[in-house]
Amino acid sequence: MLCSGRTDIGKKRKVNQDTFFCEYYENGMMLCVVCDGMGGAAGGGIASSVACKSFVDCVTDFAEGFTPGEKLTRTDERIIRKVLADAVDQANKAVFDMAEEEVSLSGMGTTLVATLVCMRTLFTVNVGDSRMYLIRNGIHQQITKDHSYVQYLVDNGKMTLEEAKQSINRNIITRAVGTDPSVEADIYLTRLPAAAPGCAQDHVALLCSDGLTNHVSPEEIADIVKHACAVDNDRQLGHIADLLIDMANEGGGSDNITAVIITV
Repeated sequence: MLCSGRTDIGKKRKVNQDTFFCEYYENGMMLCVVCDGMGGAAGGGIASSVACKSFVDCVTDFAEGFTPGEKLTRTDERIIRKVLADAVDQANKAVFDMAEEEVSLSGMGTTLVATLVCMRTLFTVNVGDSRMYLIRNGIHQQITKDHSYVQYLVDNGKMTLEEAKQSINRNIITRAVGTDPSVEADIYLTRLPAAAPGCAQDHVALLCSDGLTNHVSPEEIADIVKHACAVDNDRQLGHIADLLIDMANEGGGSDNITAVIITV
């Protein structure tokens, strides 16, 4: 497994309010996180960094004491799901409490998407419209589902996907970490088949903020990151993330852009 991330301010913003994190643990697990903050000149950046750190601290406390067996059991899966849900709750409380204490930060919040990899099983948690894609052989699958106004309209048959991509309301999210006393996260479990013979890694996961997906299509993303399985170090993987960010900036760069790539 490899992981690497990049973030960029884009072409329109004055500050970068995105935060990301990548970490390997001694037990073979890996955690990657992307947060996209919102809330004024300072609030969004504070919200994303506070949420990310709080979430990571909670998951790390678990991961450093967890010893996987020869296979991941259903009990293990239930425990990991709860850990991720609890970590979101902790992150939400940290951001909300800070906003309550400091008037200038009132209303700040952040998206959060994270993937914990354990024994070829991906545990993904999501709040907001940052996304996780899974790519194999150039074919993409969006694992997460946006918590957004346009996604709500699509789900209720009032807007097509193409209309949603062009809507001026596409950046309105319906859930965020830290804007309310509590928040419900979606958790997804993806079990990967064994890698093909002679192939150490054949799946690529991408975590990203909407600064990327607003300008780069899923098909374009898949075409770029399909090459990630051929690299053998984090630095080379980072170059692929750079290519994605360059594409988003060439497409307009209207927001901060973050891309974290995982090979499994």
